[in-house]
Amino acid sequence: MADPVVELRGVVKEYGDVIRTRVLHGLDLRVEAGEFTALIGPSGSGKSTLLNLIGLLDRPTEGKLFIAGQEIGLLDDDGLTACRGRSIGFVFQFHHLLPEFSAIENVMIPMMALHGRQDPSMRECAGTLLGQVGLGRFLDQRATLLSGGQQQRVAIARALAMAPRLVLADEPTGNLDTASADEIFTLLRTFNEKAGVTFLIVTHDPRLAARCDRIVELVDGRIVADRPNQARRT
Repeated sequence: MADPVVELRGVVKEYGDVIRTRVLHGLDLRVEAGEFTALIGPSGSGKSTLLNLIGLLDRPTEGKLFIAGQEIGLLDDDGLTACRGRSIGFVFQFHHLLPEFSAIENVMIPMMALHGRQDPSMRECAGTLLGQVGLGRFLDQRATLLSGGQQQRVAIARALAMAPRLVLADEPTGNLDTASADEIFTLLRTFNEKAGVTFLIVTHDPRLAARCDRIVELVDGRIVADRPNQARRT
């Protein structure tokens, strides 16, 4: 049986030196390859903290975290960076594109960061991804000249540039109107179904959560519900 893409075993996260504040309380979670999962919960429930741990932007205080079967606690900072770049893509509520760069240059950034240089294959890969998100005519358009929905499409292409096994999406439609949000969600689902990319999506929108295959609910740093979504609508 293949390793899960993500596995948490008794993961605790605390902050502070003198006064310790526990944000996550011994979480156990498995996310299998190809899943399309919503992470929901009220503000302050620990969703962003959990996403930071899974995204290898922070380390657990206690417990074990595995990404594609690799125990993260055994890696040094360079190892974390390499694993993150190889295995994980990120899509945020705000696209975080470099405004002075074109669409294709923004998508190429993860590839150039990993290899320390640019070569024609990177432009070809980035162009293919932009075509897949419907921006084939805007490769050389500066990011600031794109609409909000188009900018988020560039961000999705950038997240997929390294062919990650896992994409973490933090409120990816939270800054968009309803029509644009639906288009972005449909794009994520397409990459999930056709390319087998695993998605973990933080959302406050119950309408979008209802279209995911699985819903994990976090309250006060604890998983209070983890259920398959039998009524998923696509």
